Amino acid sequence: MRSRDFVGFSLSSVMAHRTRSILTTMGIAVGIAAVVLLTSIGEGVNRFVLAEFTQFGTNIVAINPGKATTFGAPTGVFNTVRPLSLEDSDALNRIPYVTSVVPVVQGNAEVEGSGRQRRTMVYGVGSQFPEAFKFLVAAGDFLPDDDPRAPRAYAVLGSKLKSELFGDANALGERIRVGGDRYRVVGYMQSKGQVLGFDLDDTVYIPAARALDLFGREGLMEIDVLYAEGAPADEVVAGVNRVLVSRHGGEDFTVTTQQQMLDVLGSVLGVLTFAVGALGGISLLVGGVGILTIMIIAVRERTSEIGLLRALGATRQQILRVFLGEAVILSSLGGLMGLVLGIGGAWLLHLAIPAMPVHTPVSYILMAEAMAVVIGLAAGVTPARRAAAMEPLEALRAE
Repeated sequence: MRSRDFVGFSLSSVMAHRTRSILTTMGIAVGIAAVVLLTSIGEGVNRFVLAEFTQFGTNIVAINPGKATTFGAPTGVFNTVRPLSLEDSDALNRIPYVTSVVPVVQGNAEVEGSGRQRRTMVYGVGSQFPEAFKFLVAAGDFLPDDDPRAPRAYAVLGSKLKSELFGDANALGERIRVGGDRYRVVGYMQSKGQVLGFDLDDTVYIPAARALDLFGREGLMEIDVLYAEGAPADEVVAGVNRVLVSRHGGEDFTVTTQQQMLDVLGSVLGVLTFAVGALGGISLLVGGVGILTIMIIAVRERTSEIGLLRALGATRQQILRVFLGEAVILSSLGGLMGLVLGIGGAWLLHLAIPAMPVHTPVSYILMAEAMAVVIGLAAGVTPARRAAAMEPLEALRAE
């Protein structure tokens, strides 16, 4: 049997039972559509979260008090944790490749200004905060480079807090109270929006030393180190460890690079995308069972046809390929229908809910169609082998 005859025969067999073929392909189509739609949502969420994190740059090292690693040594005087201090932050500025160091203290406090009051997030930071995290000042200046231990009572407002307290009026030079202490507004920031549910515009920035006093803390919550683009991260981390170990007398702190955080986050989101896709794969498995059932029925209905083909000289391999071809055609058509439904569904979902991050990579489309073909082959093997194993005379007498 020539290839052209083989394809024509398989197509004619599929078209001869249109209703049954359409119902079979729909089973595969629903499965493929579910896989494409769910993995598109998962990949969209993956990209959205990673973009939220990387908007601050990928060359940041975060230092937190306490060691994340568990040790077997007994606790006691040798296992005490020394708080991170403003002096530690200042010492880190001398490490090679470091361009900015930001001490961080955060909390929640009442902010009063222009006769209005609002409870909001308070960040105690250093003067290099905008450069480190790519924030822009809309008017005025950010916190000046004062003595970190005795800074002036200056404050910088987030764009939303400025609007809530002062409206369209000029806030520069105005007096506000943060947790009962008086501050002078020296600037306010451009809008940064929300990051993973945290509103970065509804906030006020004050010097880190004053935040320590405001919240009654002994040490900083974090120190963020920004190093030059292209600089070796390992050398920066080694420098941070060297400076802090010499100051603390031991490694009672945790250093995490931005890349490490992104790697962990990426692996978690990758597992989430796989799990979501696996849920859609259940529908695809059901579609495969549908093809298997239909092909078994087709073999039983076409027993005499198989006997006639064998009597006319068709080999077992040719009979096998005919039925496998029909299964592949059904699954491929179902896969194409599923891709249209899945991609269209993802597009409509994004139109209906613009905030929903949806992304369908080309690799997912190709992989989904390949899965449909493989499922068709797998489902068609048993019926095809049964058809090929029939003896011509027995098959002709079956009718």
